[in-house]
Amino acid sequence: MLTLNTYTQLYRDALLNDVIPFWQTHSIDRQAGGFFTCLDQKGNVYDTDKFIWLQARQVWTFSMLYNRVSDTSPEQSSDWLAVAKHGASFLKKHGRADDGSWYFSLTRDGRPLVQPYNIFSDCFATMAFGQLSVATGNDEYAHIAQSTFEQILRRRDNPKGKWNKAIAATRPLKNFALPMILCNLSLEIEHLLDRQLVDQTIDECIHEVMNVFYDPDLGLIRENVTPDGQFSDSYEGRLLNPGHAIEAMWFIMDLATRRNDQALLEKAVRITLATLDYAWDTKYGGLFYFMDSQGHPTQQLEWDQKLWWVHVETLVTVLKGYQKTGNQACWDWFERLHTYTWQHFPDPAHGEWYGYLNRRGEVFLPLKGGKWKGCFHVPRGLYQCWQTLKSLDLNQSATTDRPEGDLHGYFSSPPAS
Repeated sequence: MLTLNTYTQLYRDALLNDVIPFWQTHSIDRQAGGFFTCLDQKGNVYDTDKFIWLQARQVWTFSMLYNRVSDTSPEQSSDWLAVAKHGASFLKKHGRADDGSWYFSLTRDGRPLVQPYNIFSDCFATMAFGQLSVATGNDEYAHIAQSTFEQILRRRDNPKGKWNKAIAATRPLKNFALPMILCNLSLEIEHLLDRQLVDQTIDECIHEVMNVFYDPDLGLIRENVTPDGQFSDSYEGRLLNPGHAIEAMWFIMDLATRRNDQALLEKAVRITLATLDYAWDTKYGGLFYFMDSQGHPTQQLEWDQKLWWVHVETLVTVLKGYQKTGNQACWDWFERLHTYTWQHFPDPAHGEWYGYLNRRGEVFLPLKGGKWKGCFHVPRGLYQCWQTLKSLDLNQSATTDRPEGDLHGYFSSPPAS
């Protein structure tokens, strides 16, 4: 196994010397503005449509790097800020409908393609302009972030509004994704909000995540529940999304640390470990994408695929769980997940990570970006793991006596099947 210092350097170098340069080299649309996200294995553009949430995620990523990593890479920081401003300019000019909500997708030159049905465009626009306002002190960026966040709160009980195709009166359900994201989003723009609003939003989101969507009888988090938090015996009601549940737990761990709430922290770790036990593929390794809480077939035909974001977010969560509680099971899971992830997702030949593997761990789609995968989960996850590992290393954790390992294979060996 690798030493803590070696793990730390691996995650740092992958972020700064592989993943970020890939997007800087291949994704910037210098003619029409914004970013290309539909990139093939080598970084060639195969489609020029622009998806607002991915545009915003990339603005956030480069703004975050400028704000948090500039002292580590001062020679790169001005380029990072320029990339963030480049994307923000395109979003400001083309991203919003007349009512201020954010479209889902645009043509290359910024003409709207898909209506603003998806509130996650708004969520990531808030993150993008909030982080960029920190980087620049620009009041316009701050206003965009704040006004969009306020609009999200107004829409939170009916996120899709008139774009909702379901007949709500027949089987009303609420989804886990929005309260999960709000746990993190409220902190992203905390500097722009009234303290009382921040605390109230956090209280509500913790309650939703840890009491409403968490099913104590099942020991897991459900993806959809009835408006009063009850189980719905339907495709949607039985659905489990292990990646969502585990990603939410590192948000909750950060909030628990902020509040010095040890009980909440321990509960987040228990949910993480229970979800890992439930969702780990014991035959081929890796975490399933979707599952049914009663073992029935899912609607999602891709249920058994192994996805990039599920694994990198889980690495973040188990590292934070170990850092904050010392629970050895979290470290054991980190080592198992690290081995699987680094053997299967990074592309040593062309850079960045594959997004979609089949159940056996073979590359299913060779793309590096598309409609759903962009410059966000991998760099954010690498950054979070790097920082947590660095903290563990500095604190002289008991794991520092692990023998040095060979990093060469992580960058030169083909994915294991």
